[in-house]
Amino acid sequence: MAATQKDPVLVVVQLSGGNDYLNTVIPYNNPLYRDNRPAVGIPEAQVLPIDKNYAFHPGMAPLKKVWDEGKLAILHGTGYTNSPRSHFRSMDIWHTCEPDKVGTEGWLGRVAREYDPNKENVITVVSFGPSLFRALAVPGVPVACVAGPLEKYGFLPSVQERELRLKVLDRFARMYAPVVGSGVMEYLGTTGLDSLKGADVLKVAPQRYASTVKYPETPIARKLRGIAQVHLADLGSRIFYCDHGSFDTHAGQNPGHGALWSAVTEGLDAFMTDLRQHDHADNVLVLLFSEFGRRVHDNGSGTDHGAAGPAFVLGEKVKGGHYGDYPSLKAEHLVQGDLNPSMDFRSIYSTILEKWLKVSSKPIVGRAFEQLAFLN
Repeated sequence: MAATQKDPVLVVVQLSGGNDYLNTVIPYNNPLYRDNRPAVGIPEAQVLPIDKNYAFHPGMAPLKKVWDEGKLAILHGTGYTNSPRSHFRSMDIWHTCEPDKVGTEGWLGRVAREYDPNKENVITVVSFGPSLFRALAVPGVPVACVAGPLEKYGFLPSVQERELRLKVLDRFARMYAPVVGSGVMEYLGTTGLDSLKGADVLKVAPQRYASTVKYPETPIARKLRGIAQVHLADLGSRIFYCDHGSFDTHAGQNPGHGALWSAVTEGLDAFMTDLRQHDHADNVLVLLFSEFGRRVHDNGSGTDHGAAGPAFVLGEKVKGGHYGDYPSLKAEHLVQGDLNPSMDFRSIYSTILEKWLKVSSKPIVGRAFEQLAFLN
């Protein structure tokens, strides 16, 4: 289906590595927080209170501003039962919505197939990162993967002449698909052709972009600036994806965790300011998630892999507030020393799918899940 300027757009920011729940949304008045965090606890004088019970990490000041504006939803206790505490497996579950088996299709790739079954727009999905995220991967669904600055993006960028690039790519496709139905390699060949088309479309985005907003010189801010460039060019892109990390803070958590959050929130602040100045913010929803939280008790220098974590949704159409319950810190309520998930992550996806992206959620997440009320 053809996209218009005001069609709903989703931006996903993946906090890779397992973000620490307790030091992100801090239960600063709960004595169990202090008891469990002798090494990495944030001093009460430094936290950013958002109400009488919870505070943000001091590195999250730009996100507190969004909270104060009523445009940030905190989704508590996100995860799923029987968390494997493995980066690879947990991220795979978030990407495919398959907690009980290995999934073959990414949830957002399914959305893209729903939006554009005939591949009329090869940049319906645009990813900023070093590789294709599983959440976007569905055979036959094109994804434009931008590994560096958008100004330098392209397939075979050293080969300027389009017909020559087509010949090189055609040779590549035939080389890796010598047998009909050869599976992965054949898929790579056809995806390469889509990538070439996507590169030709995306190259106009930096040319159309002009902004007075100064983005920080960080990897995540550069990715978000690239997303802004594409979104502001009105090329019909509906789904954007990027990541930042690593939030795998086993050791030296302070001050590293704060620096990670400063980079994310300062980048998001510039991104949303950019969109607002260009009157392109109203149709954008941003989802931040991490594959799991971390253990309740610190290990003397950092925190190890846990279970439940927080997710965040922000945007002009978000009804800010707390959603779900912060899992109990009481020892008898922990699961193997971890916060017990109280919200299935597929409830978040289902809400975004049904209420924002306007597609049926069951075929994408597998079954019906509770809808949340974080969208106006």
